[in-house]
Amino acid sequence: MIGKLSGIVDSCFDDHTIIDVNGVGYRVYCSAKTLHKLISGEFCQLFIETHVREDHIKLYGFSSMEEKDYFNLLLSVNGIGTRMALAILSHMLPSQIGISISQKDKEAFRAVSGVGLKLAEHIIIELKDKIVNNLGIHRGDLVHNYKIPEIISDAVSALANLGVNKVEAQKSVESIFAKNQTISIDELIKLALKTRGRDV
Repeated sequence: MIGKLSGIVDSCFDDHTIIDVNGVGYRVYCSAKTLHKLISGEFCQLFIETHVREDHIKLYGFSSMEEKDYFNLLLSVNGIGTRMALAILSHMLPSQIGISISQKDKEAFRAVSGVGLKLAEHIIIELKDKIVNNLGIHRGDLVHNYKIPEIISDAVSALANLGVNKVEAQKSVESIFAKNQTISIDELIKLALKTRGRDV
């Protein structure tokens, strides 16, 4: 059973990457947030969840153990498969998922494509105790420990003032910031607008 892969990023695609480990290429399915951190030709390390079925073996990779833990928790919810779990992790950070569950924020999950009201309710109901029992997290600590970097919140506010949907702005800004955490707020806003086909 593979638990971790360390190697060179060979290539990245919409939902997976190929990691070259000593000449062997492993196809690893990842969330968009993890994929955005990978750069072709550079070294990476991914925590792996291996799924073995009668007709296939698939590897799912995560940039942190926290992301892997939440992937498995999401899979425990009735109606959520691997694709949906990755879709949620592509849209939300693990800490954001924990906060949304703690605060019973159904709308946060409904912002994910494919998640309706019933599934959002299932996520909250089925995971409200598991995030405490399985991960050893106290509900109060979730909100206290998760702090959005000021540059992200400022950039999202600026984009919203320019007429950009706040959810889209948040996703775009977080994606850009994950690649370059020394970026200036002006450049961050410009890049976010360019991803929507707009410039300033």
